[in-house]
Formats: sequence, C-alpha cells, structure tokens
Amino acid sequence: MSDWFARSMTAFFRFFADVFFTTRYGHRAVVLETVAGVPGMVAGMWVHLKSLRQAKTGYGPLIRELLAEAENERMHLMFFIEIAQPSWLERALILTAQLVFMAYYFVLYIVSPKTAHKMIHYFEEEAVRSYTSYLEQIEAGEIDNCPAPRLAIDYYDLPADAKLSDMILKVRADEQGHANANLTFSEAYS
Repeated sequence: MSDWFARSMTAFFRFFADVFFTTRYGHRAVVLETVAGVPGMVAGMWVHLKSLRQAKTGYGPLIRELLAEAENERMHLMFFIEIAQPSWLERALILTAQLVFMAYYFVLYIVSPKTAHKMIHYFEEEAVRSYTSYLEQIEAGEIDNCPAPRLAIDYYDLPADAKLSDMILKVRADEQGHANANLTFSEAYS
C-alpha cells in the first residue's frame, strides 16, 4: 500500500508538471526545485523534534543528511532562478506550491515516514528523467547551452567556462543521490 501510494502521488504531481511546463525545463526546474527543497527540511525538523521529545541521541547523522539534502535542493533552485528568470506569476506559483506541499508532506511524514521517503525516492527518479530530457534538448540544439550561473560554477567547482549542460549533469547526479538516500531511509522503516 505504501509503495502504491508513493507511486500514485508521484504520478499525480508529475501530471501537473507536464501540463503546466511541458518542455519549458528551466521554468519546470524552478517549481520542482522549490518543492524538492521541502522534504529534507520537514523530515529533518521532525526527526530533530523526535530526538528532543524522546531525549535520545543517535539521530544526528540522519538530521544532518536530511538538512544537507534540503540545502542542496535550495541551491538547485537558486541556479535555475538565474537561468529561467521567473515572472511574478511564476514566483506566486512557487510560493503556493511550496506552502501546499509543505503542509501535505508534513502530515504524510507524521503518518508514515516510510511512505514519505519512498514518495521522495520516486520524485527524485522523476527529476533524474526530467534532467535527462533537458540535457537531450540541449544536445539536440533545441535549448541554448548558455554559460552556467556563477553560483553553480562556485558550488560545484566547475571550470570558469562551464555550460548549462555541465551544471545539469551535476544537478542530475545530486538528484540520483537523493533518490538512493530516500529509498534507504524508507527501507529503514520496514
């Protein structure tokens, strides 16, 4: 049931991303990275509070990993904001998506952390597929392979002449790492 729910929610959210953004990958990435920054922060906060309530140690590595994931996703958002230059309407959508998803994920995490992590595993797999499609469009010349933002160059220690495709390769690798980590987290609740 947990796996079915996680896959269903992923398909549901993917449907909206496909409808609203189709192949506008820069704008799609802005909204998706806004949502992607929520789970690590919510889960990290909840595990932190659980540690305080139970007065138990041992949660530190998990809390740090979850918060590091949230920070990494925040950085992805900063990169893509510079690329996509969202309008005020898209920024309003970002705020709305973040608030709605934060409330939804918080409740889901309290009810079933296993399902919550499994859903994020599937979300991250979808992100890997989206970034792969983004790269394919760049390689086909359908999207300009513009210079990578300075922030991404510094964050990933890329060469000064790095391109968008170089940045996306790094972001996609991060997303795959998050997918693997969240699958491991979900399996810990089995």
